[in-house]
Amino acid sequence: MIGRVRRRLQTVDPVRPSETGVHEGLSFTLWLPEKPPGSGLVILHGAGSCKENHHDLARAAVAAGFGAIAFDQRGHGASDGPMDGRVLEDVAAMAGLLRVGLHAPDAPVALRGSSMGGYLAILAAPLARARAVVAICPADPEGLRRGLQSGELGFDADVDALERLLSGHDLHRAVESLEIPLLLLHAEGDERVPVQHSRELAERLRAPGSRLITVPGGHHRSVQHDPELRAVSLRWLERALAT
Repeated sequence: MIGRVRRRLQTVDPVRPSETGVHEGLSFTLWLPEKPPGSGLVILHGAGSCKENHHDLARAAVAAGFGAIAFDQRGHGASDGPMDGRVLEDVAAMAGLLRVGLHAPDAPVALRGSSMGGYLAILAAPLARARAVVAICPADPEGLRRGLQSGELGFDADVDALERLLSGHDLHRAVESLEIPLLLLHAEGDERVPVQHSRELAERLRAPGSRLITVPGGHHRSVQHDPELRAVSLRWLERALAT
């Protein structure tokens, strides 16, 4: 008689944030691995999105040994008020809060942003004292300006304040002046931000370790949640933050 082997299906609860809260009007989730991490990652979402859409990255970062913080930009999710001229200071505030969570005021912290978040990550890097930046299909400021004027970006915004921000920062010059490594990731099939935009930015990369990765096909959101490319970016961050 052949016995029957019963296999019990085990369900694994997803990793949950170590802390959820509001800081200076910004709703955030803080993610910490079991072992004290030596570095951390600030996650910036794109226009019309929210922090929860990037919790997959936060979980992957924790699994790789990073601390991470995801937050709602103003005008999005559960954060207070419209997005306004404080947007770069908000990124720096989240980087500071992450360092508090890491119990290390000088911990190496990277920024990772997608679309509008990629644009803001590049601009905010010096203010946040970032040691590296990953920008996925970073938005073209002219495209952001058109979206703000038409209202099609889908979030509450102080248009005049953001217009001043866009006018006061040249993205190409910001990339050229970065003294930290920058990883650009872009799908060649991106229908919203042409891949040529990242190729033009890549021509201005100066810091050692910086690079551009383009992938065939895809669309505007495909690179953000691709597991293989997510792993590539986390390995790149390990090297960048170790130097």
